[in-house]
Amino acid sequence: MDVKLWNDKREREMYDNFADLYAIIKATEKLEKAYVRDLITSSVYEPECLKLIAQFKTLTSSLVGALPSIERFAEIYKMDCPAALNRLVSSGIPATYEHRASAAASTTGSAAIVAECVQHFITAMDTLKLNMVAVDQLHPILYDLSGSLNKLGILPPDFEGKVKMKEWISRLANMGASDELTEQQSRQLHFDLESSYNLFMAALPNSGA
Repeated sequence: MDVKLWNDKREREMYDNFADLYAIIKATEKLEKAYVRDLITSSVYEPECLKLIAQFKTLTSSLVGALPSIERFAEIYKMDCPAALNRLVSSGIPATYEHRASAAASTTGSAAIVAECVQHFITAMDTLKLNMVAVDQLHPILYDLSGSLNKLGILPPDFEGKVKMKEWISRLANMGASDELTEQQSRQLHFDLESSYNLFMAALPNSGA
């Protein structure tokens, strides 16, 4: 005899989302363990981790109100996944990004600011990947990124990332809050963010980038 977990379409969708969330957490736990045990390379680990983090953010944002805390979700469904919870909830960025930021910070003496910059770069790029391209969605993220870059003393005033973010912030400021970037503008912003991030990591001493 089949037992239904739901009474209507909305409940069914919620449980389907819960199943997806369960799978993402389990997959992240396996990925983290494989990386720690040196079973996969950084080049394999990093894109897979980024994909899982993006999927996690998308799914949890759609479950607001229906989902208890992630820790409570893991407890309810008896999930022993500490590495996944750390990566998805506490960190929000791949371990490889943390390692680069940590190596750079040991020389720059600005661990918190370096990590902050990395987090803002990743958040901005993830936002575009999720097709969140409205001005009121992008402007605060780019503003925070620009502020973090300006706080890091080792970056010169004409550092490309600073210049590009200032240009984009100015461009968005001249648009309406509900206006959206075109596909071409979105691709250009993502390109500028990725290019600026790579230059940022290269500019940090001993970053290994």
